[in-house]
Amino acid sequence: MLNVSESGYFAWRNRPPSPRSLRHAWLTERIRQIHAASRGTYGSRRVHAELKLGSGLILAYHTVEMLMQRQGIRGLPGNPRGRRPVQQVPTAADLVDRDLHRDAPNTLWVTDITEHPTREGKVYRCVVLDVYSRRVVGWSIDSTQTSALVTNALGMAIHNRTPHPGALIHSDHGTQFTSWAFTRRAQDSGLVPSMGSIGDCFDNAVIESFWGRMQVELLNRRRWRTRIELANAIFEYLEIFHNRQRRHSALGMRTPVEYEMLYPTRQPA
Repeated sequence: MLNVSESGYFAWRNRPPSPRSLRHAWLTERIRQIHAASRGTYGSRRVHAELKLGSGLILAYHTVEMLMQRQGIRGLPGNPRGRRPVQQVPTAADLVDRDLHRDAPNTLWVTDITEHPTREGKVYRCVVLDVYSRRVVGWSIDSTQTSALVTNALGMAIHNRTPHPGALIHSDHGTQFTSWAFTRRAQDSGLVPSMGSIGDCFDNAVIESFWGRMQVELLNRRRWRTRIELANAIFEYLEIFHNRQRRHSALGMRTPVEYEMLYPTRQPA
């Protein structure tokens, strides 16, 4: 039926796997391990980066893509969201003007608040992110979104990094960021407050992108029972996964901690 010789058929049956097949089988298992270690979040780009940068393997990106497709291994998609502009009077100047790239650490920090529900009630979190390395340098979690939430996150960032005078702290026009406590804490440390235009998420795109990935990779993957359960998961995501394990495309597929170790001498002029 197959129009092959009997000897050719038995030779095919008894032939050992080719080196290429063995390599693909080994790579597939390694890909499964990397995908599992990323909590099921990595797609083919970051899996390839982990194999290349983390394990020192030389292989084509399309090989990883093909093997993942064969096994049905997929990363998590993005979670884009939009906001309707609300007309208000701005309370601080926009000193960033969507230029969210810096060549030195501690020259531009971005910050924002978001929330997520549990069966006990909502958990509010504030994060301070250094745009140079995408590293979370300060964070705070609470059951209410008061000025203390953002001031505590900023205080952690200042304590951890000791920014140079004149560094920018960029936020939206939320009442927490326009409060006296937050503004005074920033200015006393030499930071200069900056705020984007009203209701425009693109003016703080780095932190919005961070929230979107966190929503997909952690928050939306299960239902949370208690605030403390969610707070512990957020802590692990920020300090362990995001800062030390997750590979970022904006950093050449390095982790934030790894990126800062590669360029330790870069300092603002």
